[in-house]
Amino acid sequence: DKEVRAIFLRLFAQLFQGYRSCLQLIRIHAEPVIHFHKAAFLGQRGLIENDFLTKVLNGMAFAGFVSERGPPFRACDLFDELVAFEVERIKADEGNPPKMIKHVRELAEQLFKNENPNPHIAFQKVPRPTEGSHLRVHILPFPRINECRVQELLQEGLARSQGAPPATRGDKKCVVPAGPPVGMLI
Repeated sequence: DKEVRAIFLRLFAQLFQGYRSCLQLIRIHAEPVIHFHKAAFLGQRGLIENDFLTKVLNGMAFAGFVSERGPPFRACDLFDELVAFEVERIKADEGNPPKMIKHVRELAEQLFKNENPNPHIAFQKVPRPTEGSHLRVHILPFPRINECRVQELLQEGLARSQGAPPATRGDKKCVVPAGPPVGMLI
């Protein structure tokens, strides 16, 4: 699973490398608007006639990508690092499948580490049922729910949540690395 995701991560990093140099921040409005200059991106890469990439850039998914990843100051991730710093490595790996596979495995390992920051916590596996266990009848009566106790617990929870400060996510924000401009990638 992680290796397939790493392959797609590399693909999209390669497809969109240099996209940050074609972002324009328009501050006329109360809330800044981020615009992606598609013609410049396609023109600098010599892909104006490329129907596939044109359709990708005109799609709603790419518009969401630009609005989410366009701000110059936000939490960075593996994709940002790949687009900004690994451009040359991706180009060099194109003709060398073993190096490409090694890089994909490194990315997959990094994806795994990002999703499992505490590797020492082992996941408990559910044991396989014993032979013939489906033939035994284990019907335990469902316990009755005490409605008064449920209401008490709900009220306690509401009281705690109203007095608690709003939850914030602890993403570390930084200036997103721009990477090389599109013109240097050709």
